[in-house]
Amino acid sequence: MKNIHPLADAELTDRYAWIFDTPAETLPDDHRVISITELSTPLGPMLAGVTTEGVCLLEFTDRIRLEKEISDLKNLLHATMHPGRNQYSEQLEQELNEYFEGSRKTFTVPLHTPGNEFSQTVWKALQEIPYGKTCSYKEQADRMNNPKAIRAIASTNGRNRLAILIPCHRIIGSNGSMTGYAAGVDKKKWLLRFERDHSEKEQGTLF
Repeated sequence: MKNIHPLADAELTDRYAWIFDTPAETLPDDHRVISITELSTPLGPMLAGVTTEGVCLLEFTDRIRLEKEISDLKNLLHATMHPGRNQYSEQLEQELNEYFEGSRKTFTVPLHTPGNEFSQTVWKALQEIPYGKTCSYKEQADRMNNPKAIRAIASTNGRNRLAILIPCHRIIGSNGSMTGYAAGVDKKKWLLRFERDHSEKEQGTLF
């Protein structure tokens, strides 16, 4: 499978001028910066953002409401975005390459996920859905011992800013139907099929 390669900084700046802020050298030393790269993947380009604490953004560039998500992230972290990389960028690229080769089932790159306690619990529950498996919103709520919070859980799933790393694509309807996916149901189906193809198959699965 084709390896993931980052876009050069100059091309990145031209393509995503609306993302980037004041040049980093003019900012105070204690100002938080999100370093941004674009990665090519078998499903299309993804924007990756990292801080000194870990990966805070990984989204397909055609995700709906991407501009709002990026604006919210900047506000949550009181940060600006600039083209660049750090050690977590390198680790993310390596692990994504391994994922799309079918050899990686879990990720170890540190994640930086600003949000309240409920959000952290929801995103942690998503990460506990095994590779190659799916889960309904109801099952997710039951696993969180919060069965009445299905709607709030679904909304929080939708605010996940780390596609694939926090696998909200593994959430399906209680009847087995594909539920909405911000990057498109076609990508969701591809990811689920891909993971099933690289897992031990069970009779009666969807794909």
